[in-house]
Amino acid sequence: MTDQTSANQTIALLQHRRSVPPQSMTAPGPTSEQLDALLTIAARVPDHGKLAPWRFIVFEGEGRARAGDLLAKIVLDDNPDTPAKRLELERARLMHAPVVVAIVSRAAPHVKIPEWEQILSAGAVAMNLTVAANAMGFGTSWLTEWYAYDTRAKAALGLADTENVAGFIHIGHPTAVLDDRIRPVLADIVTRF
Repeated sequence: MTDQTSANQTIALLQHRRSVPPQSMTAPGPTSEQLDALLTIAARVPDHGKLAPWRFIVFEGEGRARAGDLLAKIVLDDNPDTPAKRLELERARLMHAPVVVAIVSRAAPHVKIPEWEQILSAGAVAMNLTVAANAMGFGTSWLTEWYAYDTRAKAALGLADTENVAGFIHIGHPTAVLDDRIRPVLADIVTRF
C-alpha cells in the first residue's frame, strides 16, 4: 500500500466516521490482541510532560453485568420505589456493546503542565480509541451518562476521588447501517484572523 493510498483511506474513514448507539451493537467485540492494539494506539496522543494523565478501565464479559448491578443499586438506594423497568435499564447500561472502555482522566495540578492540557489529552485518547476501533471495522459510541459524574458510581467503578470519566467508549459491530446526522456548516463555525 502506498503512502497516498493509506492517506486516502484515513481521510475517507474520518469523513464518514459516525457514532453507533450501543443498542445497535452486537458481538463480536475486539479480541484480546485487538483490544491491546487499540489501547496502545489510544495512548499514543499529545501528552505534554509525558504524564499519562489518563488510564483505562475495560468492561467486558461478566464485568459489564457487575457494573450494571452496581449502578442499579445506587439508583435503588436513592429511590427505593424505582420501577423495575428503570433498574433493568441501569443493569443494561454496559451490556449492549461487547466491550466498553472507560477513559479515566487523572488530570491534576502540576508545576509546568496546565490541568486543561491534561484533560484535553484524555479527550485525545478517547478519540484515538474511537477512530482506531472504526478502522478495525468496529462501531463505536463515546458516551457519558449520569454515572460518569456521580461520586458513588465513580467509586463503585474503581475511580479515585481525584479522577474523572472522560468517556465510556462502547465497541462492537453495528447491527444496521445508520443514517448520518447533520454536521455543522463550516461558515457557522470558522473565522479567519
